[in-house]
Amino acid sequence: MKKKKINSIASVVAVIVFLLLFLLLRELPSPTRLTSSERYNVTTQIFDRHGELLYEIYADENRVPIYLKDLPPYIAEATVAIEDERFYHHLGVDAIGVFRALLNNLRGKSIQGGSTITQQLVKNALLTKERTISRKAKEAVLAVLTEIVYSKKDILEMYLNYVSYGGTAVGIESAAKQYFGKSAKDLSLAEAALLAGLPQAPSRYSPFASDATAAKKRQEEVLDKMKKQKYISDLEAENAKGEILQYAISRTDIKAPHFVFFVRDLLYQQYGVETVEKGGLRVTTTLDLSLQETAQASLSAEVDRLQNYRVSNGAAMVIKPNTGEILAMIGSKDYFDNEHDGQVNVALALRQPGSSIKPLMYATAFQEKVLNPGTVLLDAPTCFAVINQANYCPKNYDGSFRGPVSVRDSLGNSLNIPAVKALKALGLETFIKQANAMGISNWQDPSKYGLSLTLGGGEVRMIDLAQAFAVLANKGIKVPVVAFLEIKDYKGKSLYQLDLEQRAADFAVLAEYKRGEKSGELSRVMDQAPAYLAAHIMQDNQARTAAFGPRSELVIPGQIVSAKTGTTNNLKDNWTVGFTPEYLTIAWVGNNDSSPMNPYLVSGVTGAAPIWHDIMAFILRGQEPLWPEKPDDVKSAPVCATGMPPEKCEPRYTELFWEEGVASRSKVEKRNTWIKADTGLPPATGESEEELVLEEHSFYTDPIVENYCLDCRRAVDAEGKTVYEKNLVH
Repeated sequence: MKKKKINSIASVVAVIVFLLLFLLLRELPSPTRLTSSERYNVTTQIFDRHGELLYEIYADENRVPIYLKDLPPYIAEATVAIEDERFYHHLGVDAIGVFRALLNNLRGKSIQGGSTITQQLVKNALLTKERTISRKAKEAVLAVLTEIVYSKKDILEMYLNYVSYGGTAVGIESAAKQYFGKSAKDLSLAEAALLAGLPQAPSRYSPFASDATAAKKRQEEVLDKMKKQKYISDLEAENAKGEILQYAISRTDIKAPHFVFFVRDLLYQQYGVETVEKGGLRVTTTLDLSLQETAQASLSAEVDRLQNYRVSNGAAMVIKPNTGEILAMIGSKDYFDNEHDGQVNVALALRQPGSSIKPLMYATAFQEKVLNPGTVLLDAPTCFAVINQANYCPKNYDGSFRGPVSVRDSLGNSLNIPAVKALKALGLETFIKQANAMGISNWQDPSKYGLSLTLGGGEVRMIDLAQAFAVLANKGIKVPVVAFLEIKDYKGKSLYQLDLEQRAADFAVLAEYKRGEKSGELSRVMDQAPAYLAAHIMQDNQARTAAFGPRSELVIPGQIVSAKTGTTNNLKDNWTVGFTPEYLTIAWVGNNDSSPMNPYLVSGVTGAAPIWHDIMAFILRGQEPLWPEKPDDVKSAPVCATGMPPEKCEPRYTELFWEEGVASRSKVEKRNTWIKADTGLPPATGESEEELVLEEHSFYTDPIVENYCLDCRRAVDAEGKTVYEKNLVH
């Protein structure tokens, strides 16, 4: 009786399974549908702001069949390693992969994953791309049937001939021709690994994408998996990772390539690959091709001139701060220079900004009412305690100390010790929060950074740095950077239009607001006065003369321009950023592999500064100088060491200040004190007080250091160097 019951249950289960399979098979598409066409594909065109065609994106299939036996074995091995490591051990469906996908789906993630090479083949050939359980079930049934009919070799060969590698390249042979200008049978291991990584996400992993580093990381991931699965040795993997790939790029069919691929990726994100490659978009961008080509020529010529200084690359951007429009984006000296990774768009890459970040920090200190332009900071030997690490003892670029300096002179001459003191007084988290609001997108975890952040110790993207400095140019208003003026379909239907009049109206509204207000896409992320004061110091040529001289590359004759340089301590990056209320230019030179430049380059106004100067002078030629309008709550008066007008102190100089600001802790006083005869200094706490003499001296206090004796006689060592106080840790 029990056996009969089991047989009945088994029969019911068998009938249910049969019915499910019948329903699935009945709904499976006929192969004849592969030759039908319900629509035709239309090319997407990208134009500059004046209607000049920059590039066309299209997805007509270019397929050249090839046999597996004619290919190097590592092409198939790379594909199996990255796409389906258990390919030779399953019957079309990988149970382990399916289980992992089910777990992800149960956790609320998208329906995804678990697809074998066989499943990908039938999905691309016969099924839609919808992400549903029904489609996955059909895919699984077809995959099993395919495994029954064909051998593993046949399936792998069909996959390599059918899968898309991005753009028009369908199949490994077409991909090899498109990316490397050679037949697939001639691909090296390094080239094969790069191509094997593309099918999962061709637009993301393409070496021609706006972020070419993703392609390199993906290639290394493929090689690591090949090594792990014993297809190649450790040495073969390392040699392949180190191989410089020579891409086949046509110079004739693309203008402003870094910008174009940046725009293409934005379009992919907004409209999807299918629409961009087949939907016939007509994209008018913000780019000014004439300015782009002039800037590119200037940058390339300057980088060539710097070859003897171990500089191989440069990058630059031009934006309009008050509208957010990108007018030029140069990602490298030469996009087609494979030897120096020309396809990498440095405008989107993470690099250390050096001292170019200091104006953002000082502006934040003004905003938080910690400092004022006239606040006195002591440029003297100072160390800072770091938990579980050695003390941090910053040095100035020339190794000297200047004693008491105002914030204006400290920023103008790019002094390091006062800048670190300023950040210490301000607070690291406060600065990071403000920098995020201004546009620095990748500083998220304050625990990863220290006080060196104000000297460029945190990496940034050029495009984000331009966005942040545009806030200073806009007196505190953040206008999102934009690359599109208009997007239409090929029939003329408008899909997007940048409303510059609305942006101007929102800008005017926010001009009257305090920090924290928004209007449309725009937001006030800093009050007017702090932003204006930082920009004013940047345009003060006298404030930087001691370090840069009176006629440096930061001066545009006949114009009022705010500017700042930046060089990293390891000499890997050299920057210049500068702006007027209407134009902002930022330039960088260095090496993509982060090898250091020649130290003779980094005088502060060599390297990036001439590039910046040439571009900015070209933009401003023939224009009347534009003075930034001073906010009503910024006043000018004699101030004392606090940076504010005097109450009980003696004024030191005339300076600008924010009426809402408060006096800093800085002060100066003369008083009689006991001095040790042997050191010329007051005795430290706990020191012997023998042989003391009473003397009058000037004592300075800044937000970090108290009672620093400026004019005390300090002893010198055997080499004639000044012996400073031992208790310098704060």
